[in-house]
Amino acid sequence: MRVLLAVVEAGSLSAGSRRLNAPLPSVSRKVADLERHLGANLIIRTNRNLQLTDAGRDYVDAARKIMADLEEAERRASGEYQAPRGTLTITMPVEFGSRYVLPIALDFMDRHPDVTLNLLSLDRSVHLVNEQVDIAIRLGDLPDSSLYAVKAGEFRLLTCASPAYLERHGAPEHPTDLSSHHGIMFNNRSFFWSFTVDGEQIEVAPPGRIEVNTAANCVAAALAGVGIARLFDYQIPGELSSGALVPILTEYGGEPRPIHMIYSRQGLVTLKVRAFIDWALPRLRAASSGYGRSDPAGSLP
Repeated sequence: MRVLLAVVEAGSLSAGSRRLNAPLPSVSRKVADLERHLGANLIIRTNRNLQLTDAGRDYVDAARKIMADLEEAERRASGEYQAPRGTLTITMPVEFGSRYVLPIALDFMDRHPDVTLNLLSLDRSVHLVNEQVDIAIRLGDLPDSSLYAVKAGEFRLLTCASPAYLERHGAPEHPTDLSSHHGIMFNNRSFFWSFTVDGEQIEVAPPGRIEVNTAANCVAAALAGVGIARLFDYQIPGELSSGALVPILTEYGGEPRPIHMIYSRQGLVTLKVRAFIDWALPRLRAASSGYGRSDPAGSLP
């Protein structure tokens, strides 16, 4: 079952073998042995990927439930409900995670020597149950789901520029003034910037002389006085506090966006999950208060 689930979640036999760190022939043979034992085809193999048959979908759904129950039994037997221990898998956005979550996680690991961390830096949402993730750090509004969420702070989208640029070109007083300024644009996003004016959304497209594909390059270009940038406040806390970048058009900014820690509550919450959330929550909120507003500290409900 573990081999089949790894293959299905990875998307192919070869990707499944890499995930399991097992030889491809062994993985293929185990799946074939399982199909022979069941007397049914579970997957349809193609050159690029695989597809589940109807029987395969039913079997995979049942296997996931069985493996979840088995892992729960193993956690109970190993004492994860008596003390924080075992592997804690956390997923987090790449940039935010490396800047804010990683230092907190490393301190937590020092405090809990029986906990092993598996940190996944991904700019996509993962399915916590299917991908066996304990905790996810999410930026922005959350869709409705059966998961539990704890608010860990807020962040904002800022329009900013260097003092040297503003001295040369003047500071725009209204979003429509941006049509006569240079914008630093991301080449994988819309060239329109949205602002809230008198309760309504308007879009402006500042002419851009440079396009970038990373926040680091956008910050560097803004510091060099190339133009006006739009960045999240958590990306530039030092530049804001030092005055190297100056927020502009703040009265036309959008609402603050939430930072959440989410987790599943299938059965009891293990102590490693509870301990990490109680450890990380006030620290993330304190970090977010350095560049935006945050709520008073709290703990896992």
